[in-house]
Amino acid sequence: MSILTERDQEAVRKEFQRMLGPVKLVVFSQELVAGDLCRQNEQLAREVAALDDRISVEALNPAIDRERAEVYGVDQVPAIVVEGARDYGIRFLGVPSGYEFSNLIDAIIVASSGESGLAEATKTSLAELDADVTIKVFSTPT
Repeated sequence: MSILTERDQEAVRKEFQRMLGPVKLVVFSQELVAGDLCRQNEQLAREVAALDDRISVEALNPAIDRERAEVYGVDQVPAIVVEGARDYGIRFLGVPSGYEFSNLIDAIIVASSGESGLAEATKTSLAELDADVTIKVFSTPT
């Protein structure tokens, strides 16, 4: 059974018209840890990728593909890495459904362009930081 309705698929296809380049969704799953959620996460990623030829999916198991998981900094499942021309650090932990789904679509579009969309003043301020900063956004379906 499909996760995305035909209406959702059409809306996402329209959004993907803004894509500028290829994007890879690296999906981390581990059946023994979170089987149902991991299957749902991978199915969602594959359904999204099927809507545009510029999107590919690579499925990995962090217990088997330890080096890749370490490179991506993924230590939880289910997870999706959104990677454009390079890894911009965009990660989704858990299944990006509900309100988070639109964030996944936006992340794909941003990663395809390689541009953050930040104002020049913001980029200048960030360039002045003397250490890397990790930003984590948490959401809960309520």
